[in-house]
Amino acid sequence: MIYSRLLYLLILITFISCKAEEENPTPPVITPDVIPITPDKEILDKVQQATLQYFWEYGHPVSGMARERSGSGDLVTSGGTGFGISAIIVGVNRSWITRSEAVERLTKMCDFLNSADRFHGAWSHWLDGSTGKVIAFSSKDNGGDLVETSFLINGLLTARAYFNNADAKETELRSKITQLWETVEWNWYASRGDNLLYWHWSPDYNWEMNMPIRGWNECLITYILALSSPTYAISPTVYQNTFHSPGFTNGLPSEGYTLNIGPGFGGPLFFAHYSFLSLDPRQMQDQYTFYWEQNVKHTLIDRAYCLYEAPKAYGYHTSLWGLTASDDPDGYKAHQPTDDNGTIAPTAAISSMPYTPYYSMQVLRHLYTTLGKQLYGKYGFYDAYNRSKGWVAKDYLAIDQGPIIIMIENYRSRLLWELFTKIPEVQNGLLIANIQQPKPETGFYLAIPEIRSGLYDLLKHPDQNKYPLDVAIQTAGSFTLNLEKEDGTVAENIWPQEPKAPGLYPVTFGENVPPGKYTLHLGSAAGEKKLAVYLH
Repeated sequence: MIYSRLLYLLILITFISCKAEEENPTPPVITPDVIPITPDKEILDKVQQATLQYFWEYGHPVSGMARERSGSGDLVTSGGTGFGISAIIVGVNRSWITRSEAVERLTKMCDFLNSADRFHGAWSHWLDGSTGKVIAFSSKDNGGDLVETSFLINGLLTARAYFNNADAKETELRSKITQLWETVEWNWYASRGDNLLYWHWSPDYNWEMNMPIRGWNECLITYILALSSPTYAISPTVYQNTFHSPGFTNGLPSEGYTLNIGPGFGGPLFFAHYSFLSLDPRQMQDQYTFYWEQNVKHTLIDRAYCLYEAPKAYGYHTSLWGLTASDDPDGYKAHQPTDDNGTIAPTAAISSMPYTPYYSMQVLRHLYTTLGKQLYGKYGFYDAYNRSKGWVAKDYLAIDQGPIIIMIENYRSRLLWELFTKIPEVQNGLLIANIQQPKPETGFYLAIPEIRSGLYDLLKHPDQNKYPLDVAIQTAGSFTLNLEKEDGTVAENIWPQEPKAPGLYPVTFGENVPPGKYTLHLGSAAGEKKLAVYLH
């Protein structure tokens, strides 16, 4: 379901104020203008830092909330602010913002949210950042928006887990966040007597928006939080009745991959981002799917469509792909393989970096270097680019900037994912949803080769200068793990006949191994597993 995102068309007509020229320069026509080659670590640092400033420097001066987009003035966004809170956590963890500065900003946000308009505990999609009064997102959407509220609460709970010091200010911040979290009346939005959870409620229009939160889309986080609430939880029946509606399951192949859930080709890539800014898909499996595989395959399908199926006139290539909802030459559009006009958004491939590190880094390097002087500005990448039309978006959008810094960080350090596993209410909600830790067979965990090449492309981790991979052991035994050259000789002995208990083992290797084709060979008395890899 992409109703909420498609409503952005209204932005272009009614709600966004005129933008000051100095705040929003029009990018020039695209011409090759290459920035010198830069190491991956430096690119990642620069992109994360610049993108952070959208939320930190350009945050609303009164409320601290995230502005909807460039030139929004007093119009701030609840969901985008949730993304921004997680971005601020990244900034603190990488020492780009001081801890005390962040606590002060987040405390100001909490005080603002406590006094802002709320509708049975939920906030509206848009607010006036000075007064806290609702700004209607559409004619009847002037009340609570449960999905945007869930994005906001997601960020707040992540902050509560991160700012865990015992001093008075951090203790006060945690208390304020808990109070906001526990006063969201999730079950009110399932109170119509039909066992369905609804996206909107308005005191003026009641339930007239009439939009159940159906899946598969970006809204899994909404359900997990609604099930997790210690005060106003929904029932598991509501989750099953609404989110797991007809069309939730898939099972059809696209570009050589089969998705268990969701629409054909997976839909726009934000489906693989928004709920997983803090929920760790590596640790999530239910009767429907293993969510890591769902998201990796979705990303690979999107990439394969762009490379092999899209009209050649669009100019997609291995370093230019990624379809998601974004600004567009004709307004705003939920771009995906089934609805594509040649517009890519930097957030699509870059925010997929945990799933496809090598392929996403190819795009990031190209956008930052070859196209950087046209696509990259004060707050990172402009929202979208259409090569075939020579068009570059003029704005930054909070909901597209946030996933860039967050998902890069989850790739680099797993910071936000690890924080969310420390929230007991959320872990309880996952259990209620029957989402549990996967139980993998012995082998190379999470490795999904690119079907068309038969190789698993590995990117050297920019912070470790080694290749990372997880190995799963199901039954205890003695194991060897070797990196072998194409002729079968050993390039590196990673495990020299080591005893291993059942579990998941992160390994790194290849610091001094030249790039090229290799085979990872896991052996034991019970058998062997092999994975063909290309080390880049």
